[in-house]
Amino acid sequence: MRITIGSDHAGFELKQALVDYLRKNGHQVKDVGTNSAEPVDYPDFAEKVGLSLLGSECDRGILICGSGVGAAVCANKIPGVRAGLIHDHFSARQGVEDDHMNIICMGGRTVGPMVAWDFVQTFLSSEFSQAERHLRRLAKVASLEEVTK
Repeated sequence: MRITIGSDHAGFELKQALVDYLRKNGHQVKDVGTNSAEPVDYPDFAEKVGLSLLGSECDRGILICGSGVGAAVCANKIPGVRAGLIHDHFSARQGVEDDHMNIICMGGRTVGPMVAWDFVQTFLSSEFSQAERHLRRLAKVASLEEVTK
C-alpha cells in the first residue's frame, strides 16, 4: 500500500519508527517530514499528508503530533479527508469500515511505537464496508463540506 506519513516535532520519533515498520513490511512510504525534533507547526504536515491523499499520491495517510488532536483537527479541514484520532484497535478498524477514514492520527506523547504499529496494521488492513447506511451518512458529511465553502 502507498502511505504518506507526516509529523511535527513531538511526533518525530514515533514517525521514524513507523516509517521503518512500514517499509520493512513492504509498503511504499512517502515521508513529508518533519525531519528532526526541532519545533515546527503541525498544520504544515497535516496539509502535506491531506493533499498527498487527495492528489492520489497515496492510498492512506498517517499523522502524528504530540496528542494527535491538533493533527486530526487540521486534517479534517481539508474537504475529502476523513481523519480520526486513534487510541484503540476498534476505532482503527471501525473508522475505516463505517466512516471511510483515510488518515489515522496518533499522539507521539501518548502512544508507544509498538502499540502505534498495531493500530496502523489494523487501519491498513481494514476496508470500507460500502453499507448503504454508511454511504448515506458519508453523503451528509460531504454536504457539510459544501456548506462551508
